[in-house]
Amino acid sequence: MRVIVTGGSGFIGTNLVEHFVTNGDEIINIDIVSPRNKAHTPYWINVDLCDAAKLREVIQKLLPDVILHMGARTDLDGLSISDYSANTVGVQNIIAAITGLKSLRRIIFASSRLVCRIGYQPDNEFDYCPSTPYGESKVLGEKIVRENSTQIPCPWLIVRPTSIWGPWFDIPYKTFFLTIVKGKYFHPGPEKILKSFGFIGNTVYQLQRLLDVPLYTFSAKTIYLGDYPPIDVEEMANKIQNTLGTPKIKRMNLRYLHVAAKFGDMLKRFGWKNPPLTSFRLNNLVTPMIYDLEPLKLLVGDLPFTMSQGVENTVVWLRKNGEVT
Repeated sequence: MRVIVTGGSGFIGTNLVEHFVTNGDEIINIDIVSPRNKAHTPYWINVDLCDAAKLREVIQKLLPDVILHMGARTDLDGLSISDYSANTVGVQNIIAAITGLKSLRRIIFASSRLVCRIGYQPDNEFDYCPSTPYGESKVLGEKIVRENSTQIPCPWLIVRPTSIWGPWFDIPYKTFFLTIVKGKYFHPGPEKILKSFGFIGNTVYQLQRLLDVPLYTFSAKTIYLGDYPPIDVEEMANKIQNTLGTPKIKRMNLRYLHVAAKFGDMLKRFGWKNPPLTSFRLNNLVTPMIYDLEPLKLLVGDLPFTMSQGVENTVVWLRKNGEVT
């Protein structure tokens, strides 16, 4: 199978490229950034999603069987939707590039859970409530797919990854692990916090299964990607602590954490790009975040990794890469 992964140098993309290499598939990574995993350099083609002519030339020449469009700008630092042209113009250009492509059997477009703010429960896939320019750009990206669906020459699917973590990750979930390593993580308040997080090994498995399911179950849907059932944040934090052998995690009154978050907000305004705690991150941490993953479960079935196994695999990767001892 010939596979194109756009954004294959990113977190999820890196794990997808590794999966397809291991499978023996013919894999091509289209990305403006060089691979995180240098072993993937032979599979990389340097193309900007916003360069419509070059993108079409490359895709039409490669004749892929499937495309996983993961490429995007994913940080939250942009001031307006115009800062996220890769997420809007990039989607338009992908659709233009595949128009009339007879080899293509399936395409998956990656969106984001941030098409709705944390804590908001959408009534349906068309119910949006973004709170950031990044989220707004992903809303527009979804609309572009649906509005131009007649130009897509094969069954298509939109996926919304939840909070995915694991090997090759970065901010903010890598920060979560490293904060625990340093003994600086405090569990907020007395309440249990449930989250629809997703271990990357399960996410890759889910995406592969979605490429394999019968076509009638696949096309023109929008589904969330994440692990089921939801994880308990304190349980996950304690598992990380136990695996690393770091000091036992303590609880902290939310009042004090809000003060620390406000201080982090101030540091960010003064130019510190990623302070350990901000009001946005604290809100993300303490707000329950549970998505309806039943449609996904019906399609892909049981998952290969538990939360504990995911933590253990991630700690192995962190140690291998010199992030922890």
